[in-house]
Amino acid sequence: MILEDFIVINKTGLFCRYGDFYLDPKEGVKNAVISHAHGDHAISGNQNVYCTRATSLFMLHRYKKFAAVDFHLKTFHEVFDVNGVKVTFIPAGHILGSAMVLMEYQQVRYLYSGDYKLQPDATCEPIEFVQADVFITETTFADPATQHPVAETEILKLNSTQSNIMLGAYALGKSQRLIQLINAYCPEKRILLHHSMMPFVKIYEQEGVNLGKYEVYDRKVMKQNQSNMVYMVPPMVYGSYFRAINVVRVFATGWKHLQNNNELQLYVSDHADWNDILYTIEKVQPTEIWTNHGNGLQLKSHYEKSLVVKLLN
Repeated sequence: MILEDFIVINKTGLFCRYGDFYLDPKEGVKNAVISHAHGDHAISGNQNVYCTRATSLFMLHRYKKFAAVDFHLKTFHEVFDVNGVKVTFIPAGHILGSAMVLMEYQQVRYLYSGDYKLQPDATCEPIEFVQADVFITETTFADPATQHPVAETEILKLNSTQSNIMLGAYALGKSQRLIQLINAYCPEKRILLHHSMMPFVKIYEQEGVNLGKYEVYDRKVMKQNQSNMVYMVPPMVYGSYFRAINVVRVFATGWKHLQNNNELQLYVSDHADWNDILYTIEKVQPTEIWTNHGNGLQLKSHYEKSLVVKLLN
């Protein structure tokens, strides 16, 4: 029997009281099961952190000694016990080390998606599907009007200009994916990286991911070369250089409102869109869907006659 209070939401996040742990808590807690290392899912100050090796490395870089009191590193598909709840990490395809969290309790399977994507990505483990009775899914782009274009096609837009490009991208996950895509599909481009991205890039390479060629940003190099340079910067730097001259401004994101005022629109998202969410639900085959991280009203309407859909947030 599905326990409707197996996962409840409070100011600290998603809490499993049966296992006394939080999923991606928003405040430091005793027991945290972390799906991936983005800052809105992995914070500092937790005592026991259960996660993949790559997630721990990213957290240690970002938070140093405050990343966790104790890391409990788990491999994909390894079954481990957290206070009586069986937990397994399943690849989520979002960034390197990202996991869906399968929880089994009293013969019922609950699957927490974290963030996930179905598009192929050579820089992280591809998503895998498992069946569960309850699917707790993110709904960042759960809107029938949202369909992410193929990233391999989108990246070709960079070949439409010979001018130097300032490319805004998140430092963890997105930038590594873009480096690989540019090397594969825009071979004439020379990639310069903002220094803040380098530690994450080095962790990817340490973990065996081949990104291709890139260089640390050098102002002289950018000035001396007036074409085919791609200077990749994190969002805050991109926003602070809104008056940058002699460059084409591009920001890689799935959000339409963040494409405003950019000279090229590069729709590259690391989240599932509407069709991807529906496909994942078809693969998981749940009897109930619990939604989180976004608006689940569209899903509730879509499955009104076939599935129970509960909005957690």
